Amino acid sequence: ILAAGLFAVGVFGVLARRGILFQLVALEVALSGPALAFVAAGAYHADPQGQGMFILVLTLAAAEVAVGLALFLRLRRLTGTDDSDAISGLKG
Repeated sequence: ILAAGLFAVGVFGVLARRGILFQLVALEVALSGPALAFVAAGAYHADPQGQGMFILVLTLAAAEVAVGLALFLRLRRLTGTDDSDAISGLKG
């Protein structure tokens, strides 16, 4: 239940906020929900694959942060704002 709650709060944060940094933080919260579920399921079934999946989710989150921060810096440099609606102006 806690993992589903974390995921739901993260998805709500991504959808509700317009600032890219806040969306990145909310996405990290959303990714921590399934990671917690994998660890809990692995501990319940005494299977180390849950921890392996946690490492995979952690790696995915790190790559997502790297790409997201690069986009944020590029958006901030070109438009001077951190509003995610300004991304559509980067097309051309």
